[in-house]
Amino acid sequence: MSDDSTGTGDGGAPVPGMTRRRVVGTLFLVVFLDLLGFGILIPVIPLYAKFFGANEFLGSLLIATYSLFQFVGAPLLGRLSDERGRRPVLLLSLLGSVVAWTLFGLAGELGGLLPGVGGLAVLFLARALAGAMGGNIATANAYMADITPPEDRARGLGILGAAFGLGFVFGPAIAGVVSSPPALALLSGLLPAAVPVSEFTVPSFVAAVLSAGNLVVAFLVLPEPRRRARSALGSGSRLRRLYEALRSPGTGGLVAAFFLASLAFSAFESQFIFLTSDRLGYGTAGNAVLLTYVGVLIAVVQGGLVGPLTERFGEYRLALAGAAIQVVALALVPFSLSWSFLPALGPVEAGAVGLALVSTPLAFGNALTNVSLNALVSLNADSDAQGGAFGLTQSAGSLARTLGPAAAGLLYVAVAYWSPFVVAGLLFLPVLLLLGRLVRGRVDPTTG
Repeated sequence: MSDDSTGTGDGGAPVPGMTRRRVVGTLFLVVFLDLLGFGILIPVIPLYAKFFGANEFLGSLLIATYSLFQFVGAPLLGRLSDERGRRPVLLLSLLGSVVAWTLFGLAGELGGLLPGVGGLAVLFLARALAGAMGGNIATANAYMADITPPEDRARGLGILGAAFGLGFVFGPAIAGVVSSPPALALLSGLLPAAVPVSEFTVPSFVAAVLSAGNLVVAFLVLPEPRRRARSALGSGSRLRRLYEALRSPGTGGLVAAFFLASLAFSAFESQFIFLTSDRLGYGTAGNAVLLTYVGVLIAVVQGGLVGPLTERFGEYRLALAGAAIQVVALALVPFSLSWSFLPALGPVEAGAVGLALVSTPLAFGNALTNVSLNALVSLNADSDAQGGAFGLTQSAGSLARTLGPAAAGLLYVAVAYWSPFVVAGLLFLPVLLLLGRLVRGRVDPTTG
């Protein structure tokens, strides 16, 4: 990517007086800080819901609320960014995140002050607002497309993808630090008595502060680019476009596989903290350590191993291998906590050791499948429809992350604690069938 030009690919300069590298760097920071605030709350949300009396099903609905409102709000923000500009929409969404995470931290206090509204209702309101504002990632992608020529676009979107991944790695780690007993004890002595301090509220306020800092950075530094012609990404019903994509011979099987893979892994993610809380007694800090470990593994595989492995084996075979790994690993997750043959490692009990062992191939398989399926959808789309292909996977993922947690929470409560993980593993069987059929039809066995 050029260092000293902000050209749009046609010789224009979307941001006069600024280098493209500076604009891309600022956009990277905005996305990273946004996902950092989101990642901080991953180990908090399920346990916060239980604190207000929710069972695993209601807690899972709270998790799904974000994706539901993101699914609805993303195209609206996308159209608004086409009409009003990328910068105003990014600023609006960041302001919404500040309000949402602040409400999240004050749920107990607000629930007690408002007649007929409990803390759990405030949590749902905050998650809905955060999800509606969560379409800013799509706006950031559109911004990147505005400032990069076609030959650099994949690299630019990859930079934002890296910011996205790093936010999920460092977010839970920060949550583990700020929710630890020493940190809570320190903050109890420093903060005014009116500020609630707990393992749930402090991460929420940290996320709000990060979003507020991000808003200031974006307001002061991030300019408005010269926009390209409006795309068709925001037009029409997302459900209708998904249905049409599923019927397409070129992308139908791949979009279906991506949806099922996202559905299965979101079911695992949503119940992971309930599982460790119920079976190991872990709170926010303990879960943050495990989630950070899984996030680092996924980042390492995506950033360092997928490229060489793709050159050697090809996207189809990597997607197949990742799906096969997840069939087994997901089903083993709940049972790994009772592997009595494993030793404890210092303060880490045997159950956590077993869970970490199973999580290692699981993270590896997820990284292989996720990256390969995204690449395959793009490779099978026309060269002038890459944005539409990217939007399809986003829509399929948002819908899956809405349905997956809700169904998994119902299984957890109505059947057994192990059932959502076993079902999640079984969901990868049709993924294997779909990919296997595509491999037989498309991959030359002599070239891979």
